[in-house]
Amino acid sequence: MPSGGSDQNFMIVMAVAALVSFWALWLAVTWQPPMEARLKALRTRRMKTRSEQASGTRPSPKAASIGFMREIADKLNLLRGAAADQTTRKLRLAGFLSRDAAVVYVFVKLALPLTLGFVMILLTSVTGLLKVPDNLTLPVSIGGVLAGFVLPDLYIKNVTTKRRDTLNLVLPEGLDLLTICVEAGLSIDAAFRRVAKEMAGSMPELAAEFEMTAIELTYLPDRQQALENMAERSDSAAMAALVNALRQTEKYGTPLANSLRILSQEFRQTRAAKAEEKGARMPALMTVPLMVFLLPTLIMVLLAPAIMSIFALT
Repeated sequence: MPSGGSDQNFMIVMAVAALVSFWALWLAVTWQPPMEARLKALRTRRMKTRSEQASGTRPSPKAASIGFMREIADKLNLLRGAAADQTTRKLRLAGFLSRDAAVVYVFVKLALPLTLGFVMILLTSVTGLLKVPDNLTLPVSIGGVLAGFVLPDLYIKNVTTKRRDTLNLVLPEGLDLLTICVEAGLSIDAAFRRVAKEMAGSMPELAAEFEMTAIELTYLPDRQQALENMAERSDSAAMAALVNALRQTEKYGTPLANSLRILSQEFRQTRAAKAEEKGARMPALMTVPLMVFLLPTLIMVLLAPAIMSIFALT
């Protein structure tokens, strides 16, 4: 055998022997008796539990900030009376179901005008980053304050509109799944819960609405109230029709699967009709952009060579 092959085999054997030696040495150094290893695991688990309890007793920054906002709102009596109920209903329509949502909304609506007004004064008068004439400094600051008053309501209104449109868009598919669950023998509570679990990733708005309705159907003494709450939270004609079908089923015992299937077909036809209506309006909507942006450019491209040649001849 050539000496080169022998040297190579010898190097491989030495490398394997060195690796095994290091592995054995590591096991000898790090080995612990079974009882000591178990005690170490218990000590680690105990320290982890203590740290979790200590962190649980310590209030989180989010909870502290919510408490600060609630304290200011209570001192100013911003969460009492008919205005507070109207604010809570408005936030529910937008999908903010937390009990702290009203506190955050009231605090933002109180602090945002002051903050924007101060920022405008800082940008115009103090730092001069925003170049504004002296006679317009006060109107700009007042505009910032007014924008702070209007922006929270605009945001909530925009979120409410998008949520209602999303519910109307995905409701036919949700009713199809609900029909399958009802025909499989599930009760309406279990069907809502199952559909909410299946649609949590693809249709989170409708899944959250169905999950909340399933919880209220389980715990509220009046099931009709749970259905009315779903219609009130969604503020949608399609959801109101679904609630009416469910109420009739609860009251008269009519077949629920047939009603859900008919509603799904009607909502799908309505969605297709709206899409066709939007498509029919597109030529009229595109007329103004064509006249303003495309036609002048096209005319310029067509007439520019002739105009240039005329100027060249003259």
